[in-house]
Amino acid sequence: MVKNKRIITQLFSTLLANSYIKGFLDGTIYGGSLKRICFPGLNCYSCPGALGACPIGSLQSIATGIKFQISLYVIGFLMLVGTLTGRLVCGYLCPFGFFQELIYKIPSRKIRIAKVFSYLKYIILIVFVILLPALIMNKHGFGTQYFCKYICPAGTLQAGIPHALLNGAIREALGWLFGWKLLVLAVIVILAVMSKRPFCRVICPLGAIYSLFNPISFFKLKVDKHRCSKCGRCKSKCPVDISIYENSNNMECIRCNECMKICPTKAIRR
Repeated sequence: MVKNKRIITQLFSTLLANSYIKGFLDGTIYGGSLKRICFPGLNCYSCPGALGACPIGSLQSIATGIKFQISLYVIGFLMLVGTLTGRLVCGYLCPFGFFQELIYKIPSRKIRIAKVFSYLKYIILIVFVILLPALIMNKHGFGTQYFCKYICPAGTLQAGIPHALLNGAIREALGWLFGWKLLVLAVIVILAVMSKRPFCRVICPLGAIYSLFNPISFFKLKVDKHRCSKCGRCKSKCPVDISIYENSNNMECIRCNECMKICPTKAIRR
């Protein structure tokens, strides 16, 4: 039941975050008051159906000097969500994380991602989300949202492709940048078919932020060392391929509770 409940929650979260149906019908973007509120997961602001803002896009808005109203509270918002839940958002609410889990079910040769690659997302957070937008300005004194513009595959999937399909003028204006973003998305999709949530573990700056709060968040997992047999079944079911008994507050843990369900000795609890 844990798994079924989580899938239902992920699906509901994805549909709710992108429930502006009119946008999908006419290729527009919702511009109402809800856009001042950040959605806790990675969900593109420019998706035709998106009702809220993306926290990573909002962070870059602060760095670039663009004074959106949402920028006034986004850091506090991320700290609050991180302190309360850690990376639970990644496991239950993030649409792009849900997408990766779905396509991993496609039969294929499966590979594991080396742990060392998990540190790359912190570099991406510092360089592409904070430093480059803040330090490289145009003649008007504004920076560029580098992560959204050059990397984010969620933006390509949720916004770039739908707008290109729905809007002929946008289609005609597409250039090399859209081709590059399609290539990034294609690589992530291929990797996600073969490995567990590669974007979340290697690239996602939002996951990097929430991971910093895992050791101190209110939502934690505990492992009874006396009952744990270290059989490895938790790792086999883990969406991010970790052994929870080695560190129940692992910064990569997305608090999905799949390990609790599979544990034969019931050694894992909240």
